[in-house]
Amino acid sequence: MTIYQNLIAGEWVGTEASKNISPSDTNDVVGMYCQANANDAKDAIAAAKAAFPAWSRSGILERHSILRKTSDEILARKKELGALLAREEGKILPEAIGEVTRAAQIFDFFAGEALRLTGELVPSARPNIGVEITRDPLGVIGIITPWNFPIAIPAWKIAPALAYGNTVVFKPADLVPG
Repeated sequence: MTIYQNLIAGEWVGTEASKNISPSDTNDVVGMYCQANANDAKDAIAAAKAAFPAWSRSGILERHSILRKTSDEILARKKELGALLAREEGKILPEAIGEVTRAAQIFDFFAGEALRLTGELVPSARPNIGVEITRDPLGVIGIITPWNFPIAIPAWKIAPALAYGNTVVFKPADLVPG
């Protein structure tokens, strides 16, 4: 059985794995997934920090393209990903495919938002002074999401973070330790 690893700094890492068991059929091992440790978390944060300067200065067309390609890939694989999600979560297949479709729509929406990065010019309380509001990337965004919507909720968090020039360290919550 394949052991799925963690992606850190562009490399697949990790050795200690735990079983992901289907709640619909407790004899069905969906996969073996690596558990990250404190050093893995530190490495992921360091990698995201190292990637931040280039990503935060990337052009809006580049961000748009990457988010759009992500949306297209998720949508192209919606039946495959929906079936896996249903197996892993115990959801009914139409609901799982719907969640996958929603995740693709979220990435598509934020691909568009990347093209519409705007600021605001508002009046000041002081005469002849304007206030300019800009949106600047913050840095590394840590995201931990619940297990019950395993692709839609991460999409709601990851897509806007990337669209606005931030880098991400993502950790999905465990459903049930195996």
